[in-house]
Amino acid sequence: MKKSVELLERRKNIVANGISIFNTATVASAKDATITDIDGNEWIDFAGGIGVVNAGHCPEPVVKAIQEQAAKYIHTSFNVVTYEPYIELCEKLCEVLPHGKKTKAMLVSTGAEAVENAIKIAKQATKRDAVICFTGAFHGRTLMAMTLTSKIDYKLNCGPFASEVYRLPFPNTYRYSNGLTEEEYVEQELKRLHEAGKNLVDPKNVAAIIIELVQGEGGFTVAPQAYIEGLRAFCDEHGIMLIFDEVQTGFARTGSWGAMDYYNVTPDLSTWAKSMGSGMPIGTVIGKAEVMDAAAPGTIGGTYIGNPLACVASLATIQYIKDINLNERGIEVGNIIRSRFEEMQAKFPQIGDVRGLGAMMAIEFVKNGDPRQPDGELCGKIVKGCADQNLIIISAGTYKNNIRILCPLTISNKLLNQGLDIIEDEIENAVKN
Repeated sequence: MKKSVELLERRKNIVANGISIFNTATVASAKDATITDIDGNEWIDFAGGIGVVNAGHCPEPVVKAIQEQAAKYIHTSFNVVTYEPYIELCEKLCEVLPHGKKTKAMLVSTGAEAVENAIKIAKQATKRDAVICFTGAFHGRTLMAMTLTSKIDYKLNCGPFASEVYRLPFPNTYRYSNGLTEEEYVEQELKRLHEAGKNLVDPKNVAAIIIELVQGEGGFTVAPQAYIEGLRAFCDEHGIMLIFDEVQTGFARTGSWGAMDYYNVTPDLSTWAKSMGSGMPIGTVIGKAEVMDAAAPGTIGGTYIGNPLACVASLATIQYIKDINLNERGIEVGNIIRSRFEEMQAKFPQIGDVRGLGAMMAIEFVKNGDPRQPDGELCGKIVKGCADQNLIIISAGTYKNNIRILCPLTISNKLLNQGLDIIEDEIENAVKN
């Protein structure tokens, strides 16, 4: 029996079934965009640890920074003993991701933690209770984050959920515009937003509106520019905190430090994690200083927030992104993927949409060319077929009918196209069968 099969069997016997398994690959080592399994087979990685290794697996400066820090101290708790890496990282984050005239940051361990703390900060800043979120959203699996998350499959039998959370339709132009131009559709959805203040929740009781500029688990749906501008105006009108969840979009994935750079809209708060630390568990809430400082001492934070090893990993990651121009590389990778996906769309009518921002690209599979008839079964066959060819990809979307690409951006063009060739071949095989 292969070692990988044995390991997966051991997993089945000892690990709780509730932990998802997207792929049957194992890992013994990984570098850039290649994973070597415990049987010595090489895999092309198009999942990137679910968008965590934009700078590649094991970038040398990050590995070195972790090793050096581990020899000094691993944990003191920032609440108890202040240390340089935490402070320096907050300074760097506020430098590359400014929020208005003065920006402040706090560090956490995960994206869900970032969301939980951002909501608490917004509530303290406004002295209000309600939060507005969107269909298709994914914000994590802790109580508030899971409440904000849209997909029911992630929430089965987990209630009761947090109170005073209200959901609006995400402005998904492909699925719901019904022949309207984007301008007409956005105008319609902004009217719906304002009507929500009359038939959903009183804006005077809304602390925050949280939105992903490009939905991650939701299928890489990109929010229209005009809608985000209208959202900012609505929040300004009613004194509501606007929160951008950039956990999956950040740190070169969209060809910039964050998707917000494309929108010319400044949120009051934003949440980040995933590729921020090249695999080390770290996240952050960044925001306007006066908003961040509204939280009372002791109401945000935790024992492991801003762990020293994670902090130095993040600092090294940020510098590495700068040194190798990874934001520019994100645009190059995205252009290659988009071009190939559009060629596949012309060849296979089962591909209803090609979309994304930078290197955060996806294709959506539908039946009969209808955006309202998602084809998750076909998508699942393609994902499995790719795994049989040693390509790791993962699906997305409420109906699991999207293939999303989150490959490390350090991938070579040769390996990138090799992986895209496999996807094209497996689409053809799945369609034929």
